[in-house]
Amino acid sequence: MEWTRWATGVLRRHGGAAVRAARRAWKEPGRERDLTVQAGKAGLAAWVAWALAGWWLQAPMAFVAPWVAVVLVESTVYRSLAKGLQQLAAIAVGTVVATAVALLLDSTMVTMAVVLPAVLLLAQWQRLGSQGIYAATGALFVLTNGQVSLATSGARIAEAVFGAVVGIAVNALIRPPVYFRDTRAALEDAAREAQEILDAVAEGLADGEWDSHAAGEWHERALRLGRLVDQARSAVGWSRESMRGNHRGRGRGAVSPPGKAYDDALAVLDHVAVHTAGVTRTVMEAASHNDEAARPGPQITGPYSDFLRHTARAIGLYSQTRFAGTGTSQSPDGALHEAVKELNRSLDELHRTLPGAVQDDPEALATHGALLAQARRLADQLVRD
Repeated sequence: MEWTRWATGVLRRHGGAAVRAARRAWKEPGRERDLTVQAGKAGLAAWVAWALAGWWLQAPMAFVAPWVAVVLVESTVYRSLAKGLQQLAAIAVGTVVATAVALLLDSTMVTMAVVLPAVLLLAQWQRLGSQGIYAATGALFVLTNGQVSLATSGARIAEAVFGAVVGIAVNALIRPPVYFRDTRAALEDAAREAQEILDAVAEGLADGEWDSHAAGEWHERALRLGRLVDQARSAVGWSRESMRGNHRGRGRGAVSPPGKAYDDALAVLDHVAVHTAGVTRTVMEAASHNDEAARPGPQITGPYSDFLRHTARAIGLYSQTRFAGTGTSQSPDGALHEAVKELNRSLDELHRTLPGAVQDDPEALATHGALLAQARRLADQLVRD
């Protein structure tokens, strides 16, 4: 009974997630629709390859064509072509080696013992990349399919070539994938998370309700921000790769690959992630310090929270300037310019406040100096860009 309830709960959760994903794929563009389209294209490539090679031409090894076709409907056109060439090379190597040794030794069992270690070593060849394992697959197809002959081995390679051509053609000609939505979303997510972290720290400092636990949570989020930036960098790379050999990048209505604005945004977000982690680390160390004198007082935390709040706003406006309009009467560039001015004013206020706030104590001086240094580094990057 307990097991039945558990299984029902699992099915309900996963079934609900599947239904929601299907609804999103139907209603709007996004990752779910892209995955659905790619799955449909892979099925179509396999069907076309089998219909031509197996049904129409009655090829002796027709199963090889749809098998190769389905695995070559890759996430980008460039990757389909590159991996297709590598896979064909691996299959050809395995097939040729297995055929030659089998004809020489005239014993399937002995041939398999000799050939498989050799082709598995060949599979590690760097030029074959991740497709090297198909050398062993090609050898096994030769050795486990009855009588070995040059004709059957040649047919197997020809059908692999045909399947690769079908898979690459389907991926390149039918809605070739692009990943600009993913790229923009990844960059916006990183900028939004940075903004929310700085707003949370600013609010905590302004209220005076921050301790080692809260500061530790802020720092954990700041460390995760670095991983979000890495994901955004990977997404930019995917977007650029998805336009290589993609006809959607040419002609009327073509979509341009990510340009310098994306690179600039990555550089800014990299610095923001590093220095946000520095700010939260300094706050966390101050919160856990046993010496109350080293802990910043209201005369420092007030101006510092203002600075962080202005920084958060500048980051949000920077994201809007690079990736989306605000839809307001003031342009995003103008709003960002004003936010940077406010950021500079709040930083100047920190510089004026610090000398009078620091007591004659090396620990207090170190804490306040670290906060100011991190503030300066964070502001410099936003002001420069």
